[in-house]
Amino acid sequence: MSDHLRTALSLAAHGVPPLPLRAGKVPFGNCPTCAKNVCGGRPNMKNPGPCTCPYPCHGWAAATTDPTVIDSPMWAWAWREAAGVAYHPGGAGLTVVDLDNPAAMAWARASLPLTRIVPTTRGEHWLYQGAMQGANGVRPGVDIKSTMAYTRYLGPGTGTMTTLPDVVRALTAKQSAPVRPASVTVPAPAGGGACPHRTPTYLDRGIAMAEQRITEARSAVHATVYRTFLAVLSTHGRCGCLTETHTARLFTAAQAKGESARHCTDAWTNALTTLGLSHV
Repeated sequence: MSDHLRTALSLAAHGVPPLPLRAGKVPFGNCPTCAKNVCGGRPNMKNPGPCTCPYPCHGWAAATTDPTVIDSPMWAWAWREAAGVAYHPGGAGLTVVDLDNPAAMAWARASLPLTRIVPTTRGEHWLYQGAMQGANGVRPGVDIKSTMAYTRYLGPGTGTMTTLPDVVRALTAKQSAPVRPASVTVPAPAGGGACPHRTPTYLDRGIAMAEQRITEARSAVHATVYRTFLAVLSTHGRCGCLTETHTARLFTAAQAKGESARHCTDAWTNALTTLGLSHV
């Protein structure tokens, strides 16, 4: 049994859902059955439940506390190649404040109640009891990892874990609020707003896949958000089938990754302009 598998089983026994990490500190890619979300996508902002795929697949949603899954033949190859172990904080009812530099650590010591602290390569993880929607870049050098996110396991840490304080929740309050870009919403064409070439189920599935594409972005988030907006608008922007509910779901997914409301609106507007839809 590898050290990584042993660590994962120990975490699971304590109610913390682990998953294997490959080199680069990222989850393993989706399995062939689910590659490029041909399975229709699993967890997303609207349906954040656990992954049902038997492989270590779908990023953070692969995390599980079931030892028969973790130590199964389906996962054996991943543990052989794993470079580390991660876990889903929200799945354990936890929130991790990821402090990435000395300035961020100094801010935490001046602003946050002490709790359990885990040293990292460049800073510290502060662990609190309680889950919330996470976001990146809530302050310079500060990320929040909780629901629908993963973070590396670097040891148990020291100190007594305390309850998630309101000051941490407030860091993502503005980012987690849905933004409806009414000024750039594509109006329905003459003749009604029904999509003439796609079914409502197809549209909803497309939006869910777009949400997951944004949620799973590990780098180049700005570019991923723009490309995702562009893909959605290129398929449905001329139909009149997109509603404020659909755009709000996409904006919410982007903001959960640390995008500001302004970045979301700019990306949406730029996608419209690129497709010649800004005056549709």
